[in-house]
Amino acid sequence: MDLLEIIKGRRAVRRFQEKPISVEDLRKIIEAAIWAPSGSNLQAWEFILITKKKNIEKIKMISPGLFGNPQALIVVCINKERAKKGGRLGEEMALMDISIASQNMMLMAYSLGIGSCPVASFNKVALNELLSIPKHVDPRLILIFGYPLKWPKPPRRRPLGEVLHLEEFGKHLE
Repeated sequence: MDLLEIIKGRRAVRRFQEKPISVEDLRKIIEAAIWAPSGSNLQAWEFILITKKKNIEKIKMISPGLFGNPQALIVVCINKERAKKGGRLGEEMALMDISIASQNMMLMAYSLGIGSCPVASFNKVALNELLSIPKHVDPRLILIFGYPLKWPKPPRRRPLGEVLHLEEFGKHLE
């Protein structure tokens, strides 16, 4: 697939088939994450892969934003010890880095025919307890994955001429 086609095609998917995702495909998805850019090359990310149904169900109980029946979850975290090495901007850079890594994972998943959706609504305290996450690791996002029942239609996007400013704010592309 063409990269722009992949970017335009990726949608938030919340309803999945009861079909497991292969270990090879999950490895490709996570490998796409570790090749994301990282400020000062800190790589202050940590990823927790969840594939067991009982663990997914427990996480769903503490995640009001997690719908459907995902076949896998990836909890995307910031390692605060590593982020500190970036100085006063370390944690902000780490947040940007995990955001880019998360997009890489969702794009890779789509290229493999796997749907995904980011979930930010979850109880951090309960998740830390449930997954034995140490204090220096901060879960920031849960990505859900599975083979979609159907691909949602794309939402309307603001046109380029409305969002692109040339040389200064307010001068739009003609």
